[in-house]
Amino acid sequence: PSAGVALLRIDRPQARNALSEPVRRALVEHLAAFAADPEVRVAVLTGSRDIFAAGADLTELANLGSADMMERREHGYWDAIAAFPKPLIAAVEGSALGGGCELAMHADIVVVGETARIGQPEVRVGIMPGGGGTQRLPRLVGKHRAMLMLLTGRPVSGSEAVAMGLASRAVPDGGALDEALAIARAVAVLPPIALAAIKKTVLAGLDRPLDEGLALERRAVAELFDTADQKEGMRAFLDKRPPRFEGR
Repeated sequence: PSAGVALLRIDRPQARNALSEPVRRALVEHLAAFAADPEVRVAVLTGSRDIFAAGADLTELANLGSADMMERREHGYWDAIAAFPKPLIAAVEGSALGGGCELAMHADIVVVGETARIGQPEVRVGIMPGGGGTQRLPRLVGKHRAMLMLLTGRPVSGSEAVAMGLASRAVPDGGALDEALAIARAVAVLPPIALAAIKKTVLAGLDRPLDEGLALERRAVAELFDTADQKEGMRAFLDKRPPRFEGR
């Protein structure tokens, strides 16, 4: 879409963008390629206009047993997505349900259409979230709001998701991708080492006591003063000119 921005689209309209094993593997492979490419500074993840992702592909799961599920080791895919070191922005239109909701929660910024449907309906088919939904959702929206969604399986709208902290920004339906790309372009011109440090520090500190998180922050700030981008950014500010960050 533009310099420094990579767009990754889930495109399985015949299966409502269900997250089959091949789709999960492809997501991980593409994100790994983006992580290794110095030209990519931000990734945007989206689906179609009508659906972001409908969750797991039930045609793969309906007849499996407990041992089969353990052997699938699907957590490896989720761990790989969570480990993506660069800013990840999700553009959500239509439905983001089950694994689709969990996938969106792995993003750093989530832009949603106002009437998008976001939720964890697994209980309605006899199971429960397995891609982090029982852990990430309460951390984002609090126990009681999360329990309402998890125990009823009912989705919330995009506007409700923003109000409860599940999404970053709601826009009129059909505008999520354009807004996500606009945010991505704004982020892509910023220093990539600092961006990665911010993401790493925020995520590492979320589940630690405040004093440990602050210690991580102090260390990361000090390390950034050894980068060429820090020197360029501050010189440009003092010279009243636009900075040129090179990721060094």
